[in-house]
Amino acid sequence: MISKSVVSSSGEGDADPIPLSALQHWAYCPRQCALIHLEQAFEDNVFTLRGQADHARADQPGMELRSGLRVERALPVFSDRLGLIGKADVVEFAPDGTPYPVEYKHGSRNKKASIAACDDLQLAGQALCLEEMSGRPVPEGALYYATSKRRRAVPITSALRAAVENAAAEIRAMLAAGRTPPPVNDERCRACSLRDLCQPEALSHAAEMASLRDALFDPDA
Repeated sequence: MISKSVVSSSGEGDADPIPLSALQHWAYCPRQCALIHLEQAFEDNVFTLRGQADHARADQPGMELRSGLRVERALPVFSDRLGLIGKADVVEFAPDGTPYPVEYKHGSRNKKASIAACDDLQLAGQALCLEEMSGRPVPEGALYYATSKRRRAVPITSALRAAVENAAAEIRAMLAAGRTPPPVNDERCRACSLRDLCQPEALSHAAEMASLRDALFDPDA
């Protein structure tokens, strides 16, 4: 059984542990991840507010027995090996103690593949934390989408495990360097709550002008 009172170190020397949510932010947009976790900037929009409402029940710590499963809500999880820490919305424990994480997300389960992959990464991070904490393999988890009120099962594959490890290492390197990546200025920006802070159009235009200026005045060109 996993205790909610367990407290972990980061497993990366004196480095602070990386929030599990950073995995999803990094996969969606490295600049968004840096603005939130490096610059400590965040703003709500309609999408984030809906997401908070969808999480309301899952964010209330508690335990119940359901169809032979022990169901824990808002369960703190960590991985010393990867230096990850966070909270699993729902974890269902089979009679043998095997954990099954369920992450709550706003919207429909019929998301674009690129967006769904970001959710998968965060869920896989939870699975790796639960494996380390429980000592049991976690071969699968699920994403519950509030709009469609349906689950989407996610196998925790070797490729997904490797992606979690790579993302954690890249995020840690970004935080250590203290540098915010440049804006992407593409379709991802339209739904991003940090668009006004990020200013992708203005910064991308400034970078283009700087590149053009350098090309025009390069004596070796």
